[in-house]
Amino acid sequence: MQKPLVTPARLVTEGLAFGESPRWHDDRLWLCNWGTGEIVAIDAGGNKEVVLTVPAVLPYSIDWLPDGRLLVVSGREGLLLRQEADGSLVIHADLHDLSKSPWNEIVVDGRGNIYVNGGGPAPAPGEHFGPGTIVLIGPDGAVRQVAEDIAFANGMAVTPDSQTLIVAESHANRLTAFDIAADGSLANRRIWADLDGYPDGICLDAEGAVWYADVPNKHCVRVREGGEVLQTVTVDRGCFACMLGGADRQTLFILAAEWRGFEHMVSDARTGRVLSVEAPAPGIGWP
Repeated sequence: MQKPLVTPARLVTEGLAFGESPRWHDDRLWLCNWGTGEIVAIDAGGNKEVVLTVPAVLPYSIDWLPDGRLLVVSGREGLLLRQEADGSLVIHADLHDLSKSPWNEIVVDGRGNIYVNGGGPAPAPGEHFGPGTIVLIGPDGAVRQVAEDIAFANGMAVTPDSQTLIVAESHANRLTAFDIAADGSLANRRIWADLDGYPDGICLDAEGAVWYADVPNKHCVRVREGGEVLQTVTVDRGCFACMLGGADRQTLFILAAEWRGFEHMVSDARTGRVLSVEAPAPGIGWP
């Protein structure tokens, strides 16, 4: 078996708190700067712009409807917000009554189905998160739960044909796949890859591989279905999320920061960085 590549990363920008939920949109890298309420866009030169400040500290995440309107998950408030043409934020869906835990990540597929994960039952004593769920907000606005018992639901990605959703189960050390039915329901739950690590944010590439970020192991890893490791990018701090972007979507952007535990996530520390490497295959699917 060929030894997986270990690739160094270059610095794009720094001075962030905790970068999360990266998206490549309108020729810039967008991200949520957890702990500040900021949504930041970064251009090819590493220049940062705060494009929106939301009434959330953490967690919050972003994606776009097919018509181009921005969606923001305000995790602790249990609200899915939508930005209108005049810049105002309105409630797109209220998830508050569906969960005793914060909501985390979002992905919108090619048909306008919105998947939000996290949530679930109240955490056990001493735990920060209980078993997670995935809810679907359909194009008609209807909200329903489509998966449960997710072991710390984290990054999600949908294949280009909108037929498969992959979710990172951080506390189970695996990526899990579901078939997406015509009505957006999830079925045929299966292990996509068992991992030697803790997957956080993920993205898909055109060769069918998944990149996943790993906080405690301070790296991003490219894996094939089944778990074969193809490439590793190691950095000097925790990797929270990753996204393929750039002009040809063949640059892997890595969001990294020093990890001091959940109780210290909101602080004056600004150890968050965006790093990048050239990837072997371009990004596909959603987000």
